[in-house]
Amino acid sequence: MRNISEVDNDILIRTVDFNEDYDTLVQLWANAGPGVHLGRSDQKEELLKKVRRDPDLFLAAETMGIIIGAVLGGYDGRRGLVYHLAVAPDFRRRGVAWALMDELESRMKKKGCVKYYLLVTRDNIDALEFYKQYGCDVMDLNVLGKEI
Repeated sequence: MRNISEVDNDILIRTVDFNEDYDTLVQLWANAGPGVHLGRSDQKEELLKKVRRDPDLFLAAETMGIIIGAVLGGYDGRRGLVYHLAVAPDFRRRGVAWALMDELESRMKKKGCVKYYLLVTRDNIDALEFYKQYGCDVMDLNVLGKEI
């Protein structure tokens, strides 16, 4: 499994160091725009539960030691899920999101994942277009959830 891969000459994709990177990642997500919604499950203690399960599926893109993008993936043994793909505004449309997704897909495949899902809010047109270009299909589903 690759831990670091090169996107451009100066942008690296790496596994997140949760304790070191958490605060920076929350700031990235909070400033990502209309599509990333932070909730109770994004608090440090809650997110740590996810990271303990799939530490290799939490990726960061960085340049010159600064995190400029991130994605969190999960695999439950049957299906994968992609959460919170975000790239800092100044680094968008440079292949960072594509590289993050390529690395996440590669790591999911190595775990045996053959299909994953992701959620895109209706107001996040840019993300919807990105995922369509990336090869994801829009599915005709109702998504339900319940906080417990």
